[in-house]
Amino acid sequence: MQPSNVVLVAVIPLVAWRLYSRMRRLVGRQRSRAWRHWTAALVFPLLAALVAVGAASSARAEEALAAGLAIGIALALWGLRLTRFERTPEGWFYTPNAHIGIAISVLFVARIAWRLMEAGPAFSRGAAPHLTRSPLTLLVFGVVAGYYSAYAAGVLRWRHSRPQAPGPGQGGA
Repeated sequence: MQPSNVVLVAVIPLVAWRLYSRMRRLVGRQRSRAWRHWTAALVFPLLAALVAVGAASSARAEEALAAGLAIGIALALWGLRLTRFERTPEGWFYTPNAHIGIAISVLFVARIAWRLMEAGPAFSRGAAPHLTRSPLTLLVFGVVAGYYSAYAAGVLRWRHSRPQAPGPGQGGA
């Protein structure tokens, strides 16, 4: 292993720890904003479809993406069961399970960092690596896309199942 790779491997846990610390603050009680949930519910499936098109030449990569999506959706359903939802006079709020969201985000960032480290020599030769051909990368991406899209859809479902919306200017869309 080259010295630059050793430094990178040593820095990855530090970066992961900082990401964990930062995300921990972001997964507390949050105001529900419908436009954000709609964006996640629509954009992540679109990204997954585009990635699937890019991976069409590898059946293993597409299978890994499909498995990741299934795992992500299952984790979202579990996460929704652990989420605390509140409708107050100030608006709609939810408190997601911190551990699931953080673990998925750190897993994704770590996989991308590892993939970029692996692809370093290809970049130095001026060749772009094929990120959509790696089954492990697509598995992790599928988990992320499945989780965030299904979780957002679940929050929207909760919001729409409530009989009344909060008053004007109090956390609606």
